[in-house]
Amino acid sequence: MQLTGRSLASARCAASARVFAPPRFVRLRAGRVTAEYIVDTKNPAPAVAGDVMKEATIPKSLQLNQLAGAKSEPAAVADAKPDTLADLQCLKELITTASAAQRLYEEFSQADVDHIFKAAAAAASAARIDLAVMAVEETKMGLMEDKVIKNHFASEYIYNKYKDVKTCGVIEENELDGIKKVAEPIGVIAGIVPTTNPTSTVIFKCLLALKTRNAIVLSPHVRAAKCSIEAARIVRQAAEAAGAPKGLIQWIEKPSLALATALMKDPQINLILATGGPGMVKAAYESGHPSIGVGAGNTPAVIDASADIPMAVSSILISKTFDNGVICASEQNMVVEAAVYDEVVRELKLRGAYFMSREETKRAGEIILKDGRLNADVVGQKATALARMFGFEVPAATKVLVGEASLVGKSEPMSYEKLCPVLGMYKAADWADAIQKARALVMFGGHGHTSCLYTSPQNKQHIQDFQQAMETVRILINSPASQGAIGDLYNFHLDPSLTLGCGSWGSTSVSANVGPQHLINIKTVAMRMENMLWFKAPPKIYFKRGSLDLALRELAGHKRAFIVTDPPLFELGITTQLINKLTPLGIQTKTFSNVEPDPTLGMVQRAMEELRSFKPDLIIAIGGGSPMDAAKLMWLMYEHPETKFEEVAARFMVSSSVGRRCTIHSTDAELACADSC
Repeated sequence: MQLTGRSLASARCAASARVFAPPRFVRLRAGRVTAEYIVDTKNPAPAVAGDVMKEATIPKSLQLNQLAGAKSEPAAVADAKPDTLADLQCLKELITTASAAQRLYEEFSQADVDHIFKAAAAAASAARIDLAVMAVEETKMGLMEDKVIKNHFASEYIYNKYKDVKTCGVIEENELDGIKKVAEPIGVIAGIVPTTNPTSTVIFKCLLALKTRNAIVLSPHVRAAKCSIEAARIVRQAAEAAGAPKGLIQWIEKPSLALATALMKDPQINLILATGGPGMVKAAYESGHPSIGVGAGNTPAVIDASADIPMAVSSILISKTFDNGVICASEQNMVVEAAVYDEVVRELKLRGAYFMSREETKRAGEIILKDGRLNADVVGQKATALARMFGFEVPAATKVLVGEASLVGKSEPMSYEKLCPVLGMYKAADWADAIQKARALVMFGGHGHTSCLYTSPQNKQHIQDFQQAMETVRILINSPASQGAIGDLYNFHLDPSLTLGCGSWGSTSVSANVGPQHLINIKTVAMRMENMLWFKAPPKIYFKRGSLDLALRELAGHKRAFIVTDPPLFELGITTQLINKLTPLGIQTKTFSNVEPDPTLGMVQRAMEELRSFKPDLIIAIGGGSPMDAAKLMWLMYEHPETKFEEVAARFMVSSSVGRRCTIHSTDAELACADSC
């Protein structure tokens, strides 16, 4: 199987193709590992993709009853009913089966896992159009062609990014440093699936589980159960055909809140991967199991006075209209500096935005919020349909509805997360006010998720101000939020993911885009290694009787020598002999001869008073260990007066035992030590 890359525009155009041919691989992504995209062999995407109408309906040829009819039927899903003991027992059996399969799978090699990962990704990508049609028909949310792109992203982009990542056995080893890291699977994962991305999320979570040798039990949303289960069935079927243990991927046939809760609390579950509303994510964290959840998004898009206005408006509309705005990272509000506010309004209108009147904005807010919460009926609907729901008509080409606002909080519906093509718009008096408004929006409804800034790339100060003020895991600069936040599209170093962690700000455990690294345990094997010991020897060492005369000639060029010794050697006249050799070299001398057998800090400090007043460029120690150690400390405190003895005493005492004959060079002075023994 080969995989290769394609632009979003090309992928969107390809959504209208009916042929589901076996995949073929074609392109290299420059500067990165080989990328593999699956393309239709009979109906390739056009070289230049035209605009795809947002209002397009699903062609009859792609209606659910026409989907590659010869293929096996989607798994049956009954309407959600009150849970019975039989349902709970069935759930228990699913988890037990998954656990048994996982214990077999954890013995697979990296090569076997990668083979299964590739086969499952190919199967999911081949079914991307079928699954997109099913999702739109079942949920009545979003746009079919955009869901095709999300399925494409969840399969091939994820495969391309992680195909060469090691997730089995030894994943890192450094024999020289004695460190080895070993990856182990987590076990059985509970996967909570939202209604907004019902097939792409399933593909994404199943592929990550396969790549990391985990099993997964999925809890689809009640309103998207058929398409979610079909996506899981396709991935499981391909994985098992490639050699995966049977039962590794499981799902709840008749999903309900009660069964989802029971799944998350089951003792055989090792990790919960929760994508859904705040309530479901909160339940995951309260389950007693390790959990990775996704916080709410309320992304502000700030446009400052230096921004490229056409680019900024185009990017925001591309993002906000994508799949009718159901992606949690999509922009919810624009904050625009007053200096360019009117220009931004003109550009929005030119590109198909409809500005609601004050009365229309009020009526829209009354529908968008229901009992203080987002009304599920508006999620993923087209702008024209929303306008009719709000009680007014808009032109057929309208892409997004804009409601101007000034307040942030419960009294202003526009300041909430709106998973539909409705944007709030705030006028900021200046840059400081824009920062304040954007921060307020994040803190109100999207703490930790995503924020956007449109500015000149050279405006480093505004970028720094924004990154400092925004408490969000993803801070996007000049990028559409929906496509930018999920990674690998507008920045190849942001990991591709459909589960976006929000850190502690969003009450989640991961402050990154979730990937395979979050679904493995890593064991670190550390070999015993000794801390390095070393000493610095002088360039030359002189020994044997008669060497002193020649050695001292090497000191020519120095001007002032401070001699450190103890009373016995001083009284024996050893220092006098030394001074007699230094004087002809033009070196002035001063002697400190009061070194005690066990040098004290007080003694060193007294010597330092004389040393500082003399200002030598050479320190010479004569004697055994005591003069040597005292001279070393004097040199250190002379060269580095900011040093505190208490901070270096332990290291100094250790190093003092290394060598008794040494010369220490420094920037200003040189310490020469001569052992009298």
